[in-house]
Amino acid sequence: MNLKRWQTAVARFALVVAALTSVKTASATIRYTISLAHPAKHIFHVTMQVPEAGRELVVAMPAWNATYDIRDFAYRVSDVRAFGSSCTFGGPCAAPASPLHVEKLDKQTWKITDPSSIAGSLPYVTVSYDDFWNDPGPFDSQLNEHHAFLNLAEVLFYIPTRRAEKSEVAYEDLSANWRIAEELPAGAAEHSFVAGSYDALVDAPAEIGTFQEFSLPATNAHFRVVVDGMNWSQTELSDALEKIVTYETGMMRDTPFREYTFFFHFGPYAEAGGGGMEHSNCTAIAVPSGDAAPAVAAHEFFHLWNVKRIRPQTLQPVDYTKEMWTRALWFAEGVTSTYASFAMVRTGLWDRERFYQDLGQQFTALEARPAHLWQSAEESSLDTWLDKYDYYNQPQISISYYNKGQILGVMLDLAIRDATSNRKSLDDVMRAMDQDYAHRGKFYDDSAGVEREVVRVSGRSFEDFFAKYVAGTAEIPYNDFLRVAGLQANPEERDVADLGFVASRAANGSFSVESVVPGSGAEKAGLQSGDAILQFNGQPFGGQVMRSLFQSAPGTAVTMRIRRDGSTRDLSFALGKRAIQVYSVSEIANASDRQKRIREGMLHGTTD
Repeated sequence: MNLKRWQTAVARFALVVAALTSVKTASATIRYTISLAHPAKHIFHVTMQVPEAGRELVVAMPAWNATYDIRDFAYRVSDVRAFGSSCTFGGPCAAPASPLHVEKLDKQTWKITDPSSIAGSLPYVTVSYDDFWNDPGPFDSQLNEHHAFLNLAEVLFYIPTRRAEKSEVAYEDLSANWRIAEELPAGAAEHSFVAGSYDALVDAPAEIGTFQEFSLPATNAHFRVVVDGMNWSQTELSDALEKIVTYETGMMRDTPFREYTFFFHFGPYAEAGGGGMEHSNCTAIAVPSGDAAPAVAAHEFFHLWNVKRIRPQTLQPVDYTKEMWTRALWFAEGVTSTYASFAMVRTGLWDRERFYQDLGQQFTALEARPAHLWQSAEESSLDTWLDKYDYYNQPQISISYYNKGQILGVMLDLAIRDATSNRKSLDDVMRAMDQDYAHRGKFYDDSAGVEREVVRVSGRSFEDFFAKYVAGTAEIPYNDFLRVAGLQANPEERDVADLGFVASRAANGSFSVESVVPGSGAEKAGLQSGDAILQFNGQPFGGQVMRSLFQSAPGTAVTMRIRRDGSTRDLSFALGKRAIQVYSVSEIANASDRQKRIREGMLHGTTD
């Protein structure tokens, strides 16, 4: 950034400041401007204007945000500069900007000082830097010629001692016909948005481009849906979302927002960055097509309460610099998956057989991981920061707190219904936690806090349940829980297709071969550790390939395109096989009236 542009930025800020002459200094706003002038280069140019900067200003970039993964966003930052002005805050400013000294303190922190001892305390400082992002999906940021999507915690510096101050972000240099969708109040300036704090500002992602937008009809609040991509039907998506939000707000008896936005990215790029990311008043979801959206939306929307408002104490206050250890993700994430499945069946988006199928798949997934014999749901929650390591994700090393937590949620619901003769359920626990914690601005004490609410709602001790299945690694006796609802789990040994190799994914979404199974078809075809995977059966390698694998028969012929030592090779081989225990869930014959009441209560979200 040249000096003339610096002076222009400072002068522009001075005009904003001058308009605030009737406002006390304490209500000053930290202002960010993000330029989208270089979409082909994927560079956001950020200008941060800080009033009341003092003699020394420390700024930082978060090392992580929301996804429990230290990703060190600062490595994307370059060309950090700072200028200051000695103008009086709130008055006109004709003085030129003066360069300030920028010193990097650690991987994510910079200190800004005035090299001159004459200037003294500076009313405001302007900081600028470039930030490179071109990563698709809800967990990242992207700027290209198609659109921009910003998770602002990945893009904006913060002042560690001033996170609670008002903040504003403005966007400039938008491409022709681009619009902005962001779940924040609009600011006074064009393309600007305001928030009460840095944390609130970065909890609201922005979609900028030529997206489509519509509102949900006949709901009890204002919902807008912003869609970028292809392969979706507005009618089908709208109908599904309307059912989900109506059910979940009705079940919780709470609508803690004035407006809520669903951001969807549909298309092939969702394969590398697919999934969903929850925020306080919105969610961002990337899936290949619209028919995959409702189940993800049901999960992310329930986060509106569970984790965003019903929140474990161990995640408060947010520390952007290091890991925050918690034992409660089995509940915050796993039980949210329970409610996603409840929402799908209770709204009719799934029939009961589809719900049973999903529950059986959860049993299958847990039992297929030998680590469930020694890693508990709480330990899996603590170890989430290791998820980025491929070795840790092997079945013999770890389990998923999403998976086991979803199972525990269903088992808890059935156990509470059994203990109260179907007069109470897990729904009552969620509503009680909403009132006791979210509405009072309090946070629960991890698993112990959940257990206390379950005991209070049910009137029974659940010490054994939490000791064995949450903190412990005892095998979950599925049929002991399912039987009270007239259901049963049916294990069956089955041969399934096996790739014959283990793949790992890099930070940029590309896959490579980590190891090859000795004697497998892949090894015989010449596949080696370290090979870059370009295609599998003519498609990009990723989650969709892994999901379709279970539908393929052992011995199925497959092709791979790989790159090794700079050259591309095509390999062909037959899938191998391995034996697993596959679970199905079915209704038992001659269920009693009590069993039927509990079963129908779980499936429809009702109690006696």
